[in-house]
Amino acid sequence: MEPFLSRQWNLQDKSREIILSCSWTMKRSSLLILMLNAFCTLSQIPHEVTYVVGCENNTVEVQYEFDNEEILYMDFERNDIVYTVPPFIMLNPSEIFSGIHLYGDALKAKVACGVVLGVLKSQEKDLPEVTDPPESVLYPADEVQFGFENSLTCFVNHFYPPGIKVSWTKNGHPVSEGVSLSRYYPNKDKTFHQFSTLKFTPEEGDIYSCTVEHIALDLPQTRIWEPDISHPSIGLDVYCGVSVTVGLLGFAGGIVLLIKGHLGQ
Repeated sequence: MEPFLSRQWNLQDKSREIILSCSWTMKRSSLLILMLNAFCTLSQIPHEVTYVVGCENNTVEVQYEFDNEEILYMDFERNDIVYTVPPFIMLNPSEIFSGIHLYGDALKAKVACGVVLGVLKSQEKDLPEVTDPPESVLYPADEVQFGFENSLTCFVNHFYPPGIKVSWTKNGHPVSEGVSLSRYYPNKDKTFHQFSTLKFTPEEGDIYSCTVEHIALDLPQTRIWEPDISHPSIGLDVYCGVSVTVGLLGFAGGIVLLIKGHLGQ
């Protein structure tokens, strides 16, 4: 859907500008996603903040993203705000949100999402269901060394609606110990992505698999991984590590600039 609200104004001067847009999508009769985007330019550096509200049946998700990276979400079961900014970037991210009623606003959004969903369901009840099948990839978190603990990540992307089932095997046998599944996260195209990880100790000859099940798949999707230490890629790991570090530092700096600009209104 096209944005139905778009506004822009200056915070303090011409070098600080925020453009707000709000859009919604309803690809299934039981799911509504509202996205509020703020496109910000602070000191000539463009950033994007996305406020996401999603509701499906009786489940509601509210989260903030900065440049497509989640920085916090609401845990309504525990009545709490969960910050997902890495500790080495910011020890106490709640400080930069002081004066902003995050949880109170989220509760209002939760109620509003349910109301809007009910109206849209009644108006679009005859629309066909839309689904997008997932893509998955299986890879180790660290350089593989036999006998040393590692983690396998099964990254599942571009699926709709949210909700997948991920299962693991080792040498053909089901594995449940050491398995974790992340929350699902929205993509810009209104699809979702999710991670499943398996802690393991690689041994020669082992074969691991990750199987994904989703409503849009005719058959389960399986990815297979075998440990291979014959081609270490230390140089690439160092390069990627430096790139990620620089990116995270820019990420943290952008958050601080954005919040300062917001509070300076």
